[in-house]
Amino acid sequence: MGRVTETLFYRAAVTIVPLVLAVVLHEVAHGWAARALGDPTAAEQRRLSLNPLRHVDPVGTVILPLGLALSGAPVFGWARPVPVRTERLRDPRTGMMLVALAGPATNLVLAAASAVGLGLAGGEGVAGDLFFTGVVVNVFLAVFNLLPIPPFDGGHVVQGLLPRPLAARWAAFSRYGFLLLVALLLLPMLSPRLDVVGRVVGPPAGWLTDAYLRLAAGLA
Repeated sequence: MGRVTETLFYRAAVTIVPLVLAVVLHEVAHGWAARALGDPTAAEQRRLSLNPLRHVDPVGTVILPLGLALSGAPVFGWARPVPVRTERLRDPRTGMMLVALAGPATNLVLAAASAVGLGLAGGEGVAGDLFFTGVVVNVFLAVFNLLPIPPFDGGHVVQGLLPRPLAARWAAFSRYGFLLLVALLLLPMLSPRLDVVGRVVGPPAGWLTDAYLRLAAGLA
């Protein structure tokens, strides 16, 4: 029993640490991009800090990821979104697309950094496990957030590309974002055919993860 508990604790630890780093920097990147493009709201509310406590969402950053890690399921999560006021951006439509893309782009950079760390660590020990998880988690978060539906980052990109009347209707769907997220999590339990995340996110995430792991292997 002790060995099982120790294994579960270790699995949770090497998952939660990279995940918290990934989701916090994802959100801070949105705030940094918004400030650079004219909206200082996140900075005014002191949300550009790298202190995780300023960004932790009890469900998305702790409870859900911990449960997924202990169950052996793919792990993801989220932090409290940084505030972005579209009307304060110098170019609201283009600016919001760039703000949205800053999060996934940061995760891909973190995945690359994790791959380098994994290669230099030789894929061994605690460091190897942390870096490997960093690759997997960051790739998954980047691809998942690029789903072209509200309220994900990809949804903001679609909104910026649509004609204004359609963009307003598209944005209205974001109020159902949490319900949509819950549906994406629960539908696979009803039928594997309803596993949107696995069918849509899985292939590109798998391809990118393999590419990063090849980079790590080349550095080992």
